[in-house]
Amino acid sequence: MKIAVFGAGAWGTALALAFSDRHEVRVWTWLAAHADAMNAARENAEFLPGYPLPEGLLVSANADEVLADAELAIIATPMAGLRAAVGTLGNRVPFLWVCKGLEVGSGLLPHQVVEQVGTTQPCGALTGPSFAEEVARGLPTAVTLASRNAGFASDMADALHTPRLRIYANDDIVGAEVGGAVKNVLAIATGLCDGLGLGLNARAALMTRGLAEITRFGMAVGARRETFMGLAGLGDMILTCTGDLSRNRRVGLALASGKPIDIIQRELGHVAEGVMTAHEVLRRAEALGVDMPITEAVCAVLDGRIQATETVARLMERDTKSE
Repeated sequence: MKIAVFGAGAWGTALALAFSDRHEVRVWTWLAAHADAMNAARENAEFLPGYPLPEGLLVSANADEVLADAELAIIATPMAGLRAAVGTLGNRVPFLWVCKGLEVGSGLLPHQVVEQVGTTQPCGALTGPSFAEEVARGLPTAVTLASRNAGFASDMADALHTPRLRIYANDDIVGAEVGGAVKNVLAIATGLCDGLGLGLNARAALMTRGLAEITRFGMAVGARRETFMGLAGLGDMILTCTGDLSRNRRVGLALASGKPIDIIQRELGHVAEGVMTAHEVLRRAEALGVDMPITEAVCAVLDGRIQATETVARLMERDTKSE
């Protein structure tokens, strides 16, 4: 199969490497100088250094060149680039997206953005517990491919499956996307918890109650409860909240040290989707009447309205209730 990967960040590059053994892969980047540098060095020195590109893998800033004869496109841009990327694809090819979050301003989940732009092609989300660097290294990984078109999800899972990348088909795209979006907010909270030295008991409590927040929010927007017990929910949350490669967890750790968010993001050098997603999740939750105290606390810290140390007191002083 001929695959066009839209986005030459760490994740897009990692997927290109993972799929290049079985498929012909081309990668699009918006910056011509980045494409030239990757083709010359045969690696993505800026976002995923140390992983050589296969000889036949083309990188280009020309979308038409990358899409020529493609049978599948994978959009690996940040959430902010999804709308434009879907517009560029038009109705030329079936596609997947791997971004996780809610669109800033609209509060839409990725599939809702896709629906607004419009397409007649089968499409879906590839999501779950997966760090780009580990996928690039060929370490065992399992993810979810979610689409309302169950046949498409199953066919693509079979086509993209590799000995090191196990893909499960799922038709609950709402649940898969909510899990991927809200766990980033919870990873910031967990980073705060660990950065403040609150201990493993506190981390376990935070993650458990965080999963309850994900589930409440997800069901309010039409997801199925069982999805949050799988890879796209619990699995992704565990990885992102505890793994040292997690960008969002690193944001929380830095916030706990007293750094302002603008400096944290600049030093990070990559997009941490939870920073942008937190306020959109909270706005939608409030409109739906969904209680999300952890998300609310993260937003308050990000805005500088409270200090990181105050978040613990706020959460612990809430009224008691049944679990």
